[in-house]
Amino acid sequence: MTTVENTPALELRDLRKSFGKTDIIRGVNLAVNPGERVAIIGPNGAGKSTLFNLISGRFEPSSGDVMLGGQRINGLKPFEINRLGLSRSFQITNIFPKLSVFENLRCGVLWSLGYKYTFLKFLANLKDANDRAEELMRMIHLERKHDTLAMNLTYAEQRALEIGITIAGGAQVILLDEPTAGMSKSETSRFIELIREVTVGKTLLTVEHDMGVVFGLADRIAVVVYGEVVAFDTPEAVRANPRVQEAYLGSVLADQQAAGH
Repeated sequence: MTTVENTPALELRDLRKSFGKTDIIRGVNLAVNPGERVAIIGPNGAGKSTLFNLISGRFEPSSGDVMLGGQRINGLKPFEINRLGLSRSFQITNIFPKLSVFENLRCGVLWSLGYKYTFLKFLANLKDANDRAEELMRMIHLERKHDTLAMNLTYAEQRALEIGITIAGGAQVILLDEPTAGMSKSETSRFIELIREVTVGKTLLTVEHDMGVVFGLADRIAVVVYGEVVAFDTPEAVRANPRVQEAYLGSVLADQQAAGH
């Protein structure tokens, strides 16, 4: 994906989505800069997952536009959007459980290296794919699990593997859907650092409920309430925003401040 200077890496223009007579996303405008890390937060039912589904092509907007590097991607299939440079992980881990860590990652790099649907080459002979898979394994700190079946990894390791698969194709815009859900505090802390490492130079959009993750990772935070963005600003400004506190963060931030965070 190539972008013109000053063009947002990802932009939502008056984006709307209705299911029948129910309006879920109600005129969202959002522009994410290249290399920026943005967290989307909001109460359950606010429309966060629907927003991700609209961006990644699982749902088509009722109206409005999704722009990727200045290119309108409305109506494209998820795999077409992926090939334009946007990749997404899900709340539920999506890996190949009966393949090894190395094999999972190698599957993720094949298309981006130009192999596409060819079955005429032995994978073991694809040096560039194998080297890239090895590099990814080191990036996600699973090099010692090279031959371990994905199904036998710990939960945190499986999530790390999914991150590796997500970035394997070289996408410049990464969507992570609740990446630390179900992790312990220590696992979450390590995982934040992993996300920082593997998304250097990339644009990151994440949905996250853990406020420690949000305020520790994001450059800006978009607060979604009832399908609308009620605030989009730096963590400090969002923390101090009375409307945000009233709509969503009040009790969470009060607890954090009382604990000295």
